[in-house]
Amino acid sequence: FTFTPFLRKTHQHSLPPDRPICRSFASTGQCPLKTRCPERHVSSAPPQTSATGAPPFGSLVCKHWLRGLCKKGEGCEFLHEYNLRKMPECNFFLRNGYCSNGDECLYLHIDPDSKLPPCPWYERGFCPLGPRCGKKHVFRKAICPYYLAGFCPDG
Repeated sequence: FTFTPFLRKTHQHSLPPDRPICRSFASTGQCPLKTRCPERHVSSAPPQTSATGAPPFGSLVCKHWLRGLCKKGEGCEFLHEYNLRKMPECNFFLRNGYCSNGDECLYLHIDPDSKLPPCPWYERGFCPLGPRCGKKHVFRKAICPYYLAGFCPDG
């Protein structure tokens, strides 16, 4: 487009991601050229989960970027790269248990049963709630043959 140079210069749109990092912004957090700087302005915020339970900074792919609609550019707190392991979860699948887009859906379809935490009572050996328990009952360990026989020297 004829307006692409204007967007690059004014709004830093469609700039190559491999351009060098601005040294003055990296050291002081400010750049004298501001939006006209040809180099990247990257904040070194440590990845940490917020008190609200939000995912760490830059750990999910930006859902707006996937559709080409992200207006934040480099200031976006989400990833601007197509990484299947870091895709956001499909809200439609989460609410309804199925997705009308099927295999063409860009988002993750995670089975709700896989997100259940393991039952601490069942891991100890017995859960009093049985099948009514809302947590996951997974048999993982092989039972000690000495314990089955009646006595285990390990306890």
